[in-house]
Formats: sequence, structure tokens, C-alpha cells
Amino acid sequence: MKCSLCGSDKIKMRFERVRDRSDIQVLECERCTLVFLSSFEHISDEFYEESGMMNGKVYIKNYRQQSIVDDRRRFNDLKNKIIGKKVLDFGCGAGGFLHLGNELCEVIHGVELDKALNKIINEEGIKCYSNIDEIEEKYDIITLFHVVEHLVDPIETLGKLKKHLKPNGILLIEVPNADDALLTLFNNEAFANFTYWSCHLYLYNEFTLKSLLKNAGYSVKAVKQIQRYPLSNHLYWLSKGMPGGHNHFGILDNPLLRQSYESSLAALGKCDTIIGEFQVVD
Repeated sequence: MKCSLCGSDKIKMRFERVRDRSDIQVLECERCTLVFLSSFEHISDEFYEESGMMNGKVYIKNYRQQSIVDDRRRFNDLKNKIIGKKVLDFGCGAGGFLHLGNELCEVIHGVELDKALNKIINEEGIKCYSNIDEIEEKYDIITLFHVVEHLVDPIETLGKLKKHLKPNGILLIEVPNADDALLTLFNNEAFANFTYWSCHLYLYNEFTLKSLLKNAGYSVKAVKQIQRYPLSNHLYWLSKGMPGGHNHFGILDNPLLRQSYESSLAALGKCDTIIGEFQVVD
């Protein structure tokens, strides 16, 4: 087995299993630190088309409620960039970001393989393509929020998206961080058992995300660390081995502490999320 990013055959096991498959291991390239699964055979377009990530059942209200905090965070961070722009949200899920951006953008479209979600979004009056080959336009901004880690061949997909970016257009990518503090600083086994998942084929850190985009023909404008979950969440994982600490230990959370903790983790490259801004190389 060789690393798909750098070609090295120096591969080590990072974790012995994913949470939903005991026969799949989490591997890591010793040269470039790309994290990836030992097998991708369980993933196909049909898996996503038939709501495989949700065990075949779509509860749209629940899905949107679960993603509303992230949808609002992304919208608030990007609203000044998307005003009057043509935007494509690739892998748009339940469409929360699409609805928030609809009043600000000149045009906002989605791409979603899940047939049930795709149908709902189109019925709500927002154009949502079912695959990348249906896309008809060029956009100022293309977003991929927690999508790239699901792609069997990210280079191919990122290459296709280049055709749909206007000159000087921006590609915005958000992914979970392979160097998350709970995994690589605190070495929390309970969190590792929870977070490694058969749908996350790859996990990227800052270096490997930049390398991936460079290999796909993009230049790096900026990459930054974002901590989605506060210190209370981490303390609960460390003390109880369970998620939800921001609910149980929320009394500890305040804006100053949250900002300070995020800054400390960001300096180490160990926040839970990475956001990158990229452009096509001329």
C-alpha cells in the first residue's frame, strides 16, 4: 500500500478500527502524515445517494437542527464575501447554508448526491444538482464543508470543480483536523473510538490539506484553525469518555476562555477543524 498523496510506502497503523467497522483500520503515512482508511471498498456513489450516512432514513428537521450551529458560523464568517456573488455549495447536506445565503447571493446552488435531500432542496426553490457533471455555470465561490474527507478520489473531484470557478474564483474547504488535540495531544482513546468513522476515508492536517490542493492545481491563499467545541467538551471527554461536555460542563464556558483555548490549540495546529481558501493556479 502506498500513500495517495506523496507515494510513500512507509505506512503505519494509527488506530485499530473505526467505530462502525471492526475490519477497517486507520492508517497514517509516516512521510507526509496523511491519515486514511485501510479500505474504501464500502463506499460508493450509491451509498450516499441512498442516505447511507443516515442509515437509509432522512429526518430533515433533525438533520437541520444538528447542523444549524455550523451553518450559522459559516454564514457569519463568509457573509461579506458572498454578497452579490454566485456560490456553489458542493455536498450541501440538508441545505442549511444555502437557505442562509439565499438572500445575499446573486445565485446560490447546491450539489447533493443524497436523493431525498436533493429532492427536498429543489422543492424548496433552490437549485440543487445531483452530481458534479450536471453543473452548468461558473461561480465566484465554491464551498465544500466537511466533504473532502468523504471523497474516494479528491484530486479528480477538485479537478472537475476548477472548470466551474470564474477567473480569480475562490474554493473554500472545511475539514476535520487529523491532529485534533483529543487525538494527538491528549491521546484520548474514547474519542478515537468515537470519531474514526468508515465514511471519513481521509483525515487532513494543515500540511496534507495544502499538499492535496497543490497537487490538484490550486494555490493556497489561507488556512486557519477553528475550534468548534469548547474546553468543557474536552474536559468531559477526558473525565467521562463521552461527548456533550459543553452541555454538562457549560458553566465553565465564556467567550474569553473559549477564545484563549482556541488560540492555544491553533498555535499548536490542534484545533478540531481546518478551513482553507484556495484559487486555481494560472
